[in-house]
Amino acid sequence: MTLRIEDYALIGDLQTAGLVGKDGSIDWLCLPRFDSAACFAALLGNKENGHWTMAPKGAGLCTRRGYVGESLVLESVWETRTGTVKVIDFMPQRDAAPDVVRIVEGVSGSVEMRGTLRLRMDYGSVVPWMRRSDGQRVAVAGPDSVWLRSEPEVKTWGQQFSTVSSFTVGPGEKVAFVLTWHPSHQPRPTLVDPYEALESSLADWTEWSRSCCRTAGPYQEAVLRSLITLKGLTYAPTGGIVAAPTTSLPEELGGVRNWDYRYCWLRDSTLTLGALLAAGYHEEAEAWRDWLLRAVAGDPADLQIMYGLAGERRLPETELPWLSGYAGSAPVRTGNEAVTQLQLDVYGEVIDSLHVAREAGLPAEKHAWSIQLSLLGFLESKWREPDEGLWEVRGPRRHFVHSKVMAWVAADRAVRTLEACPELSGDPARWRAMRDEVHREVCEKGYDPVRNTFTQSYGSAELDAATLLIPRVGFLPAEDPRVIGTVDAVQRELGTGGLVRRYSTEGMPVDGMPGSEGAFLACSFWLADALRMTGRAKEARELFERLLALRNDVGLLAEEYDPVAGRQLGNFPQAFSHIALVNTALALGQEETAG
Repeated sequence: MTLRIEDYALIGDLQTAGLVGKDGSIDWLCLPRFDSAACFAALLGNKENGHWTMAPKGAGLCTRRGYVGESLVLESVWETRTGTVKVIDFMPQRDAAPDVVRIVEGVSGSVEMRGTLRLRMDYGSVVPWMRRSDGQRVAVAGPDSVWLRSEPEVKTWGQQFSTVSSFTVGPGEKVAFVLTWHPSHQPRPTLVDPYEALESSLADWTEWSRSCCRTAGPYQEAVLRSLITLKGLTYAPTGGIVAAPTTSLPEELGGVRNWDYRYCWLRDSTLTLGALLAAGYHEEAEAWRDWLLRAVAGDPADLQIMYGLAGERRLPETELPWLSGYAGSAPVRTGNEAVTQLQLDVYGEVIDSLHVAREAGLPAEKHAWSIQLSLLGFLESKWREPDEGLWEVRGPRRHFVHSKVMAWVAADRAVRTLEACPELSGDPARWRAMRDEVHREVCEKGYDPVRNTFTQSYGSAELDAATLLIPRVGFLPAEDPRVIGTVDAVQRELGTGGLVRRYSTEGMPVDGMPGSEGAFLACSFWLADALRMTGRAKEARELFERLLALRNDVGLLAEEYDPVAGRQLGNFPQAFSHIALVNTALALGQEETAG
C-alpha cells in the first residue's frame, strides 16, 4: 500500500532528514547530507528500493503519533489486541557521523515486534555487502558504510538481502536500535548512547523553542511547529535552508511534474529572513543572510536562482529509471535543470533580503552593500528582457510582471538604503529613475484595465498568483483599486476549492509541461495576506484557518494540495509553505492583539 504524502513525518539532525510513515517504515533518508544519494528510497519506488520498518508484527498503521513537546522527536503508538507499544524515532544532532535512533518501548500487555532493515545505496540501486562485527551489523557499498546495533542486543538474521529482527516487549521494557553512517574507508564510528541522545535531543529542541517570540496569538502552536520544521530543513554547517528534503514527489499523481527540491532557492530569501526575524531567531536569520552573501558573491551575470547546501553551483538534472516514482509518478529526477534559468526576480529578492537584514539590525557585513550595488547595476541593464520567471517555466521566456515588480523592489530598496545611510556610496537619483521607469512600464503593459487586474506577463490574459505580492512589497498600496481588482481576479480565476493555483495549466500552459497541478499552498497564504491588507480580515482569517486544517497530524505541509482528492501533493515538507504560514500567522496574530 502506498502511503499518502501526509502519512509521513519528518526527523532530522540539521544536516539531513528522513521520512517516517504511519506504518513505522522510514522510506526516505539521504546520508550524510540532504542532497546525498538515498539509502532508503521506497518513497519513490517500492520496499525493494530500501526502507527500515519497525512495528508490531502484522500491524498496519499506528494508532496515533506526535512529536514529543516542541521537538523533532517522533513518537508513534500502536494499540494491538495483545498490548500497546510505542516507537520513538529521532536523529540526534551529530558530532561527526549521522545516527538514526529508534527506541521501542512497551506500554501495556505484550507486543511482538518485527524489524526489517533493507539498505539500498545510491537511490535504491545498490545492495551493500552485510557482515557482523563485534555484535553489530555492518553494511558496505563503495564509499558508504552503515552500522546497526541494538541495546540490549536482539537476534537479527539475513533474509532476502535484508536484516530482520523479532522480539517481544512488555510494560516498561525498552529496546533501542542505532543506525550510523560513515565513510567506508574510515575506522568504525564512535558509539552513541541512544538514551542519552534522546535526553540531549529533547533538551536541545526545548531550549531552541524557548527563543520563539510569542506574538502569534491563537496561532502560536502552528507557528512554532512550522519554525521547528524550518530549523529541521536547515543545513547547520552553512546556514542554508533546503526547499524540501525530498525529490520528485509529484505535483500531479501519475504525472511528470516531479522535481528535486533538496537545494536552497534565492526566491525564498526575503520571506524566510522576515519569518525568522519576526519570530525572534536572529542567529538563524544571520546564518541565512551570510549563506546568501557567500552564494551570490562573484559576477552578477552568473547569479543563479538556487545553489547547493554550501553554495555549490553545479546541480545537473538526471533521471533515475530504476525508480517507478511515487504512486507511479515518473520520472524520478535528481539535480535541477532550472539552475541555468534567467530569473530576474532573484536580484530583487537578494537586495530586499539584505535590506531587511540591515533594517533589523543584523551585524553589518562590509561587503554586503557593494554586492548589492553590483547586482543592481547588472539588473539595470537587464530588467527589460524576458525571463523564465518565479515559477521556473520550461516554456519560452516572457516579460513576467512579478519579475518586473521585483526589479522595482531592487531599485526601491537601494533608494531607501541610501536615504537612510547617506554615507554609503551610490547615486540615489539613478535608482529613483530606474524605479520610476519600471513602475510606469508595469502599470502600462502588465495591467489589464478592462478586467481591472495585473496579468502574468505583458500582453497575456493569463493571471499569476505572484501578483498578490504587489501590495506586500510596496509596489502599490493595498487600497489601490488595481490591487483590489487583482485580488478579486486571482481568487475568481485561479481559485480551486477555495484555495489558489499558481497559474493556469489548461490549454497551452505557460510552463511548457503536460498535465496539471494542485493548489499552491504558499500562494493560498498570500491570498490570505492580500485579503487582510485590503480590509477583508474576516475572510483572510477563515482562509488561513482552513489552510491550517490541511496540515497533517504532526503539523506538516507539502508544496500543494488537491482539493478534489483531499490530499497533499509535491515535495514534503515544503519550506515555502511553512514560511508563508509563519508570516501570515504573525500578521493575523499581531492584528488581533492590536485590535
